[in-house]
Amino acid sequence: MAMLTLELCGQRYNKAAHNRALLAKLPGRNRSSVEFKHQNISAVLRDIGQPWIIGYKPMGNRQAALALHIVDWLEQHGELQQLIARHADQPPATPGVLDWQHFITPAPTPDTRSVQESPAPYQLQRPFLAVDYSAREARNAALGLAGEQLVLSYEQQRLERAGHDLLAAKVEHIAKTRGDGAGFDILSFNTDSRERFIEVKTTTLAAETPFYLSRNELLFSQAHASQYHLFRVFNLKQQPRAFVRSGALDASCQLEAVGWRGW
Repeated sequence: MAMLTLELCGQRYNKAAHNRALLAKLPGRNRSSVEFKHQNISAVLRDIGQPWIIGYKPMGNRQAALALHIVDWLEQHGELQQLIARHADQPPATPGVLDWQHFITPAPTPDTRSVQESPAPYQLQRPFLAVDYSAREARNAALGLAGEQLVLSYEQQRLERAGHDLLAAKVEHIAKTRGDGAGFDILSFNTDSRERFIEVKTTTLAAETPFYLSRNELLFSQAHASQYHLFRVFNLKQQPRAFVRSGALDASCQLEAVGWRGW
């Protein structure tokens, strides 16, 4: 949590030195086991809507005792919740020069399982915490707009590099020109002039960070699955990258129902 606090504040820290200090207190453990435990902590934080250290990719095969301890710690440290809230609400600041050649990266792979750790015997219930980071980021309109503008520029440059300047000029920022109800954010094109419907989800954190979607976005993706593309923009403040999942959102992503409409 000390390292996470420093990361959210934009301050440097030394993971290797922290690992060595822990090993001195943990006879019988090696460096890899400590790294894996940090990744277990990331998985718990992800599952309860909290940010985690980008360098520790979530590994979900963790013990229930660890999850319960993390939840208890968070509930007793409101100052970290306040910091998380401020971080999620911050206006975005992207690097001045972007590496468009490597902007699109492969989608993250599912977390692997460890033979040394027994899995949690039950699903940890989401605790009552003041901040759901993913939900808070989703309400950050400036953050969403910054990600959409990055993808808009990328699509225009992709078509220009392929020699299709006329198509590049027709790429439209639908969320800005027509509003949020269309079910997608950007209208772009393939090089054969077929339309591409692009939805952009943006985070300042890692590629594995969960995102929120609307019922309208899901239905539109199902109705236009062959033309629909989700661009997940991540690591926005440091080195923006994106991965793409194509097709209906319920086929290309793992979805969890977190809200209902009643009457």
